[in-house]
Amino acid sequence: MIDELEDFIKINRRAFNNGEPSKEVWAKIAKNLQQKRAKRSTRLLTWLGGIAAVFTLSAMALIYIPKFVNVDGAKNSVNADVAKNETRYRSLIIEKKDSLAIFASSNPDLYRRFTADLFKLDEEYNRLKDELNTTPNRPIILQAMIKNREIQLKLLKQQLLIINQVDSYNRVNQI
Repeated sequence: MIDELEDFIKINRRAFNNGEPSKEVWAKIAKNLQQKRAKRSTRLLTWLGGIAAVFTLSAMALIYIPKFVNVDGAKNSVNADVAKNETRYRSLIIEKKDSLAIFASSNPDLYRRFTADLFKLDEEYNRLKDELNTTPNRPIILQAMIKNREIQLKLLKQQLLIINQVDSYNRVNQI
């Protein structure tokens, strides 16, 4: 079939070259070209829209991902601060509690009252510590935890001072 078409074109080549297509044929060709251009421009707009969407999403990712990474970094730095403060205050509190425990045998009732107050503060500290992992206000909770430990230390110092005063009063009255 292709051979027949080629033979027909070879035989009628001069007729094809001498004649011009009618205006109707040119109008149909122009109409078909305009339709193809419209399809191409629609495809082009679709591609450009897709590229713009990918670019926008990439830009948003570049903007917001570092913030999330910094949040994790901030959590790690807060956890490091918590650990450092916990170690420092915990050692001071243990030292003061040990000093307080020495006087427990001479003043058991007073010691029981003091430890009850400390127990309440310690429970509050543990509640804050649990809340630290779930709240977005980590710096505020961290400050509250530090303040709690400072109050515990002040309370222990006052309790030791009171016990020393009671002991010195008892010694003076025994003489």
